[in-house]
Order: sequence, then C-alpha cells, then structure tokens
Amino acid sequence: MTFRAALLCALACLPAPVLAQDEAAAFYKDKQIRMLVGSAAGSGYDIGARLVARYLAKHIPGNPTFIIQNQPGAASITMANALYNLAPKDGTVIGAAINGMPTAPILEPDGVRFDPTKFFWLGSVNREVQTTYVWHTSPVLKLVDLYEKELVVGATAPGTTQVDFPVVARAVLGLKYKVISGYDGTAQIHKAMEMGEVHGMGSTAYSSLRALAQKPLDEGKIKVIAQWGFRKHPDLPDTPAIMDLAKNDADRQALSLVIARLEYGRPFLTPPGLPPARAQTLRKAFDEAMADKAFVEEAVKLNLEVLPVSGDEVAKLVRDVNATPAEVVARVRDALKTRAQ
Repeated sequence: MTFRAALLCALACLPAPVLAQDEAAAFYKDKQIRMLVGSAAGSGYDIGARLVARYLAKHIPGNPTFIIQNQPGAASITMANALYNLAPKDGTVIGAAINGMPTAPILEPDGVRFDPTKFFWLGSVNREVQTTYVWHTSPVLKLVDLYEKELVVGATAPGTTQVDFPVVARAVLGLKYKVISGYDGTAQIHKAMEMGEVHGMGSTAYSSLRALAQKPLDEGKIKVIAQWGFRKHPDLPDTPAIMDLAKNDADRQALSLVIARLEYGRPFLTPPGLPPARAQTLRKAFDEAMADKAFVEEAVKLNLEVLPVSGDEVAKLVRDVNATPAEVVARVRDALKTRAQ
C-alpha cells in the first residue's frame, strides 16, 4: 500500500466529529469573525453579546478572533436583513438579535427581507422575564394604577419589547401606557427617567435592569411594578404578572404571541446555507461557551442570567411562533397599529 493510500485509509477511519473539528480548526485558524449586534452599544443585549463573543472564541477550533459591529435599527431588522442577504455564508459572521426579530415577518413585514425559519440558530443565552419599572417619583407606582392613570414610558424602536409589549397591553387590556420611542438604548432611557422626561420603562429584561441599574434598584429609586413572561422570576414572587390580567382565551392568545419571544430571550444566529459541518461546529462551540464555568461566573458579575436554550429548541420556537393562527396575528397587528396614540 502506498503512503497516500494508507493516509486516505487512516482518514476514512476517523470519526466524523473528529474530521469536522479538524476541518473547522484549519478554516478558522487566523480568521476573524464578525458579530453583528442588532442593538446599540452599551445596551443589555450588547453587553451580553460581547461576553458571548469572548467565550465563543475560546471554544471554536482554530481560536479565531472576534470583532463586534453594532447595527441597531428597526429592532434588529436592519441587522437581520444584512445577515440574511449580504453576509458570507461561510461561518465568519454571527448575528446577535433582539428577541422581537423572529416575529417581524408576521407582525412588522414592511422592510423585512428575511425568513427567520431559514436562519441557522446557534442557541440563546437565556429565557427571559421582562419587567415594567418606574422611577420612584412616577405617578404610577402599582400595576392597578394603570387602569386609571397614564404611565409615560421610554423606548427605542417599534419591534422591541419596550414598544410592543405596552402597546399590546394598552389595546388588549386597557392599561394606560403612553410610549415615547426614539431613544438610542436602555441607558439613555434611564437618564430620561431620572430627569423626568419619562416615568419609566414599559418592558425590558429584568437581567438588563440589574446589569445597568442595580444601585438605584437596591436604593428603591427604581420600582418594578409588573412582569412579563410565562413564569414569574424567582426574585419577583410578589410582583403581578401582566398575563394574569387576561380576561379570556382571546386575550391570552394575543398576549402569548408577543410574550413568546421571551422563551428564546437572547438568540444568536448565522445566515442560512452554511456548510453543515461548520454550522454544527459553531453550535457546539456555543453550547460549550454556555457551560463554561468562567463564562457563567463573569455573567453573574454582570448581572446577566444564564439559562441556555439549545439551537434546535430556538429553531422550533421560531417555527412555532411563525405558524400562529391568522386571526390571532391580525388582532396583535391591529393592536400594534395604535402605537401613535
């Protein structure tokens, strides 16, 4: 047997995962991976994405380097359009999306140039519980007050939970949220809240609140008055849940369509069409990063919760939410049309 034949024979005997790792290591050696973050620098999503990037670099064979590029705009639709249509499909670009992006094609189709069910989902850092919170001088200090008093809340852009959740709750439940959008990010909304421009935040991740404003939260200057999700956060057992205000099945279905995005909290994705072995290498690296003890410890220090959701599970959640019955979608879309009120 010639040397070449013997080498080919030996390679053929190697397990497929070993071959995939070797191919990935060869491809990623000295490569640079771009992570496109669909939110503003300094936001809770941005802080989490930068942390994930550092640990992904450790677990991808070949030890590539990462650069972060923030592409805020239209609740991650700008980033998703670029990822889907312009990014190379070779595993050198990864997206970090706001959780409203996967429902954009059914709720906000204008400007959407992607099919979320065709992205390759690496996974999510957590399932989220979001909160409505207010500055201590707000005229509304309890959720029940919202039936009678107006609460002015700051927000970034339509398509984010900061806009969509309070707007849907206003239309479906009659809560008197008034949304002022156009802020660059959560940190800017907090400044506006302290200055009295707005009373608080309609809905944002509890983990982001803790990451960005733990001190005023501890001091009682920020008060959490409601929570959004299919389960209560362990830290907030006595804080009322928006879902509990639903009066009938139709209300619950409408609220569930928007709240479902919290089940895949902070998702990471790649363009469709990656070589299968390379796609699985990235998903494996993501899983390993989520389980990395140092990653979890650093996340805890940043007040970022780590409750990982696998790539397969995120993909299924995205498929399921995009198969929501048409009548439920129509009710939520009609609710979202009231944003300007």
